[in-house]
Amino acid sequence: MTRTDETREDSGGSAVIFNEVQLILAEKRTSLSVLRTGIAIFVLPLSVLSLLITTSRYYVMKDVWPLLAPLLVLCILLALLGAYLVVRSITRIHLYDRLIHRLKQRHSVLNELVD
Repeated sequence: MTRTDETREDSGGSAVIFNEVQLILAEKRTSLSVLRTGIAIFVLPLSVLSLLITTSRYYVMKDVWPLLAPLLVLCILLALLGAYLVVRSITRIHLYDRLIHRLKQRHSVLNELVD
């Protein structure tokens, strides 16, 4: 094998490594957008409940209970969905960070490029 063949193999190998890192970073960006969406979904029921508490002096709870019960159930479901999305995305982000750290340990070329 000549010197140029070795250089081609090294550049081909490093291209694959860079592609792996790009893929992992793209997945991390996706997890960050899921995190942002989960936070927004989680905050929505809290704002609805704070509005209901603020305006509670204008209605009698037992008169509007048939309307409030489904709304409260929906708020609970949205809060659970938001919490699930936040927890799942945080665990995925940590997983991607560990994968990048392992790649950086194996390939010293990445230490300069990926922080």
